[in-house]
Amino acid sequence: MTKHRIYSISVASVYPHYIAKAEKKGRTKAEVDEIIRWLTGYSQAALEGELAKGTNFEDFFCGAPKLNPARELITGVICGIRVENIEEPLMRELRYLDKLIDELARGKKMEKILRS
Repeated sequence: MTKHRIYSISVASVYPHYIAKAEKKGRTKAEVDEIIRWLTGYSQAALEGELAKGTNFEDFFCGAPKLNPARELITGVICGIRVENIEEPLMRELRYLDKLIDELARGKKMEKILRS
């Protein structure tokens, strides 16, 4: 089975799109970073380091210090597919991130986005 193309794309190449999507709706880069840190366990410095290195999505999630156990509470539809039904683990992690960024752009409060 061949890997999905998104796994080899650098996080740094998609990151500006996450920020643009959030800022277009009045949210901030700091909130995007907070979501990524919450999901992956990276510190701000480590996140910036991964972006600077051009780390791809596969290595970014596989190397994440501590994936948040509360991420399994993330449900809903992204790209027409229910995230909780995605069987491939790495794709599910990517879609969790997409879903959180969507919730941010839709104006949801950070407490709800971070499942607090």
